[in-house]
Amino acid sequence: MGQRSRNNRLFHSSIILLLVSLSAALSSPFQLQTLLPRPLPSAPTLSWHDSEPESNSLQETSELDPLSSNTTLEVQLELHHVDALSSENTPELLFDLRLQRDALRSGTIYSLVSKAVARNPPRAAGRRSGFSSSIISGLAQGSGEYFTRLGVGTPARNLYMVLDTGSDVVWVQCSPCKSCYSQSDPIFDPTKSASFSGIPCGSPLCRSLDSSGCNQRRMCLYQVSYGDGSVTFGDFSTETLTFRRTSVGRVALGCGHDNEGLFVGAAGLLGLGRGKLSFPSQTGSRFNRKFSYCLVDRSASSKPSSLVFGDAAIPRGALFTPLLTNPKLDTFYYVELLGISVGGTRVPKISPSLFKMDQDGNGGVIIDSGTSVTRLTQPAYKATRDAFRLGATNLKRAPDFSLFDTCFDLSGQTSVKVPTLVLHFRGADLSLPATNYLIPVDSSGTFCFAFAGTMNGLSIIGNIQQQGFRVAYDLAGSRVGFSPRGCA
Repeated sequence: MGQRSRNNRLFHSSIILLLVSLSAALSSPFQLQTLLPRPLPSAPTLSWHDSEPESNSLQETSELDPLSSNTTLEVQLELHHVDALSSENTPELLFDLRLQRDALRSGTIYSLVSKAVARNPPRAAGRRSGFSSSIISGLAQGSGEYFTRLGVGTPARNLYMVLDTGSDVVWVQCSPCKSCYSQSDPIFDPTKSASFSGIPCGSPLCRSLDSSGCNQRRMCLYQVSYGDGSVTFGDFSTETLTFRRTSVGRVALGCGHDNEGLFVGAAGLLGLGRGKLSFPSQTGSRFNRKFSYCLVDRSASSKPSSLVFGDAAIPRGALFTPLLTNPKLDTFYYVELLGISVGGTRVPKISPSLFKMDQDGNGGVIIDSGTSVTRLTQPAYKATRDAFRLGATNLKRAPDFSLFDTCFDLSGQTSVKVPTLVLHFRGADLSLPATNYLIPVDSSGTFCFAFAGTMNGLSIIGNIQQQGFRVAYDLAGSRVGFSPRGCA
């Protein structure tokens, strides 16, 4: 009798739990949002709005001392996608080239982090290693995806410069060229600039280079070499950079006389990483160590993307997540990703431990402007993908495409419902628009889930997922913010 009573209680308890579960499921339906399928974009038209209305927020300055100046500057620049330099290519070819650059860049990032983590102890600051070290640059990773136009020297010569949050060293091609790749503008001639100055070998700036040397006049030389065999070599110097009407003096940059195998079109690179020689680190208090960018969806908007330096870079209402530091590598922007939701529900197989960086610098998550497709460590990717597939059974499947294994045939569709997707960072839940994770890959109506898995423990949040948000880097506060209306 007692056993039967116990069984009845268990049965009734099971029924109650089932009813509670069904009630919760009914009260929390699977969340969907609308995607308006747009075709692959053609190459954007390259045009620059050089004229600008007067603004009190832009203060002219020159030859500032980066260590002693208390002048705070604010400046906004246009950004353009690298496809604008390939207007003769078809949308399909442009997308294929983008995926090729993406594979090269992500591979180089993983290689760099692996080598840095394997180094024990970490490289000491100022250690001289000759010309054998390998450091990272957006150009060698298949080029940075976005570039701007700024002035170099006095008087300023306007040049196309790639911007890259995964790189530190600022450099530009210089004459005379021992070997220079083709670029859109004339090669910069330092002898025609009144503000160009070499850096002595014994200076702290020279010692900050991963790979440095001296010429016969005891002036600093730099070399940046890459895993794909590319290299830039020349004089390490200081020069004035002009952003529209705002000039910033004594920026340490490489004046490259021997540049081989690099990106064709731009004159050089403006490194926006966290290392000592990056532009944000060098300018320090001039821009209050703040910058942000907003990358527009080129298939939906004709307006250019933008880059802002200074206090104006931090939008009101932005959601912030703390920056983490890799003890072995200071270039990248590490953040803490806690989980992912699909359709309004946390993916159960994804725990924070999948994205955790250990004490040796392995694993973790970085935000990168030059990687297009987000890479998630394999277990997290599979769980996210499977949850998305379950919520997208209403969509007609299509064959895999390149690195994408979850694709759909949306040909003839003008509007479809897709599962919502949220990235849960510590302190900031990033709810993505459908266009940030279901993207066109051909001209036949094939759309693919724009995430990929990686066997590496390091995950990378790419620029497709960042589209439409103003991504704000507050280095003074050691945090990164996201504003969904940042491109307005």
